[in-house]
Amino acid sequence: MQFKKITNEIIIQLKNIVGETYVLFDSESLEKYGRDETENLLFKPEVVVKPKNTQEVSEILKLANTEYISVTPRGAGTGLSGGALPIHSGISLSMERFNKIIEIDERNLQATVEPGVINEEFQNAVKEKGLFYPPDPASKGSCFLGGNVAESSGGPKCVKYGTTKDYILNLEVVLPTGEIIYTGANTLKNSTGYNLTQLMVGSEGTLGIVTKIIVKLIPHPKYDLLILVPFRSLDEACEAVSEVFRSGFTPSTLELMERDALDYVCKYVSSTIVKLEDDIQAHLLIEVDGNDMDVLMKEMEAISDLMSKYNVADILFAESAAQKEELWKLRRKINEAVKANAISKEQDTVVPRAELPKLVKGVKDVGRRYNFKTVCYGHAGDGNLHIRLIKGDLTNEQWNGNYIKKAIAEIFTLCKKLGGTISGEHGIGLVQQEYVNIVFSEKTLELQRNIKNVFDPKGILNPGKMFG
Repeated sequence: MQFKKITNEIIIQLKNIVGETYVLFDSESLEKYGRDETENLLFKPEVVVKPKNTQEVSEILKLANTEYISVTPRGAGTGLSGGALPIHSGISLSMERFNKIIEIDERNLQATVEPGVINEEFQNAVKEKGLFYPPDPASKGSCFLGGNVAESSGGPKCVKYGTTKDYILNLEVVLPTGEIIYTGANTLKNSTGYNLTQLMVGSEGTLGIVTKIIVKLIPHPKYDLLILVPFRSLDEACEAVSEVFRSGFTPSTLELMERDALDYVCKYVSSTIVKLEDDIQAHLLIEVDGNDMDVLMKEMEAISDLMSKYNVADILFAESAAQKEELWKLRRKINEAVKANAISKEQDTVVPRAELPKLVKGVKDVGRRYNFKTVCYGHAGDGNLHIRLIKGDLTNEQWNGNYIKKAIAEIFTLCKKLGGTISGEHGIGLVQQEYVNIVFSEKTLELQRNIKNVFDPKGILNPGKMFG
């Protein structure tokens, strides 16, 4: 794939579209926009362009399509699969100026937002009106809603409330050829034609650029309770997850943190709230929420009794908002903590929740055979575990070559065998695409590539991602 290089003439045209201030090609900017949170990868664009409205995005894509220039959409750069990396150079199209909450419609429990709005800021804005937008990735304090749409992001609350895809009603999208469309309608039900809205959700910026998002909101629950359950067996911690649901409970959060994950993060943030006893192998962080405190207390007591059937130490009940906040801080900072402590790669595995014990056992077996450690944590309640592979004593050649790729392929093959797949919320992007044939037949891949060709005949938009 040989795209046209950016010329001075094209730079002038880009400046005419967005203004000189918002066309950047200094070395510092190219370095910054050539990275995201995926390992230690760097692919510098030729130019960074920051439009402020839909029409400007349309003009940029018309120009790029005509001139055959690659365009890589970028949100906050918090992705973990390399989706925002401009591997073919060209234009890095930053959506950071699209940062307005256009409307919060309390009558219809909807909101219209731009894609550069930060997830947590939006959650806080609707919470002030008694409303709730549940999808809450670990990076919610910095990630953009547009990026969440691109990856169909999840988060701890999704076990009860669903992922990003369950809250998107309609999208304004600029196609790679510059046309502007809406994908659906601002209604809760829509059986009118193909579901282009859900096709766009999770498409990782390969089919179009989202410029407005219409989301569904729900009333915010009044209360929540949180416990941390320490297990002396990682296998039992995994087994307990599905038993919670089989026993009739639907927690708003059920997160697994392997011992090493919690050890890393407690030191990273200097927290002493958790007393890590020597024989503890894993913790479950369990939350329930709702509008009746008496009901919640009974539910949490019943869940605690259920956990006590296993070989657990003292259960920590978060008695104050400060304790809840500290426990959540530990969970959300695990990814940062592990990355700060060791060279690692993260895999976003997902299986039916009852298969978690087999997944974790299999992952540990792969690690032993290939001589690396693994740290497991994540959204156990919906079967979505993040697995950090630690380089340790592996050589650079082993870590960067086919040796580690073979091990990752074994983990993903296990996921498929257990009825799961290779990504629950991080997407395929750049780093996972060589494994898609593990979970997709050649015909399925052909259909998806054909969809890409319909939307983007010249292949200019986020080229080299998902399916190559």
